[in-house]
Amino acid sequence: MMAKRFLKYFFTGTAVLLLLCILLVVTFDPFYQYHKPLPGLKAVLTDKEYQCAGSLKNFDYDAVIAGSSVSENYNNHWFDEGFNCTSIKAIRSYGATADLCYLLDIAFQDHSINYVFYNLDPSALCADPVTTFESTGCPMYLYDDNHLNDIEYLLNKDVLFEKIPYMIAQSLTGDYDEGNSYNWAQWKSFNEDMILGLYIRKMNIEDMKPETCYQDKLDGNLALLCAEIEAHPETQFKISIPPYSMLWWDNIYRNGETESYLYNMEQAMEKLLTYENVELYYFLNDREIVTDLDNYMDLLHFSPEINQYICDSMIRNDHKVTEANCHEIIEDSRSLAYQAVNELIKPYEDRIKVDIYD
Repeated sequence: MMAKRFLKYFFTGTAVLLLLCILLVVTFDPFYQYHKPLPGLKAVLTDKEYQCAGSLKNFDYDAVIAGSSVSENYNNHWFDEGFNCTSIKAIRSYGATADLCYLLDIAFQDHSINYVFYNLDPSALCADPVTTFESTGCPMYLYDDNHLNDIEYLLNKDVLFEKIPYMIAQSLTGDYDEGNSYNWAQWKSFNEDMILGLYIRKMNIEDMKPETCYQDKLDGNLALLCAEIEAHPETQFKISIPPYSMLWWDNIYRNGETESYLYNMEQAMEKLLTYENVELYYFLNDREIVTDLDNYMDLLHFSPEINQYICDSMIRNDHKVTEANCHEIIEDSRSLAYQAVNELIKPYEDRIKVDIYD
């Protein structure tokens, strides 16, 4: 009799405890799967793999900042003030076209979007045009619309004892800026020593690949992006190609990819410029930025000051690509690419590590 009573109380207590845990997670919802932040709490967005899908479903916004890790250091408020909008980030570190289009589909499902500020990485044009969420271990139960499989979220000790307290602390006692969602720059260094220390240069230079070597992947990625543009003619797509460093130009040259990357970007720009709801901005040939290694922490990632420069340029319509200057821009980029390899990198060569095993 005592044993039965104990088991009854045990299972009842366990059930109540589990229900309380679920109620706590649903109420505070740090991954924003069920609702936007509670009144008085900030939108503390620091875990893009876990929060991006939910926030896109449930927040109020009319503009999306879509891109790879180089887009994380934008401050949403720059766009909000410059374009009179309310923006949210749709971030995928790899910047794969299929991934970003997947996130855009979530945004478009229940929102009227006036602007998409889309970061088009050159590497995305030659990546496989398939989503990478599942293959890279993302929590897919947070990406679908089936709440029945959310148990890993609802009964998760890290969510209960880390994520919820962190969200509350940042909202009530911290100086967290909601505009800096997913920002990773706070503890990073951007300077010449950092980028040179992280660049491992290939000893051997590969033969230059045919410019069309990535044609199939290019076509696939453009088809995905253009499908989004065509499906939403009421949305203005402001697409920017970011300013990678001159060491990136050196790296792709040694991989034999200079001409194929230039070809991909030229083809992409020609195609995208055919749409009335697209504006295109190009920064990869901005010598003042790409030749100043103090702007970077590695070959690709630049400081938040450059992010603000890009945003401000789009607000002012600077660095804009048109049908008239498209080919001129590519030729200027080609000139910069080979100048970087043959001239600009020379003063730094004694500080660059070389991969003797490639």
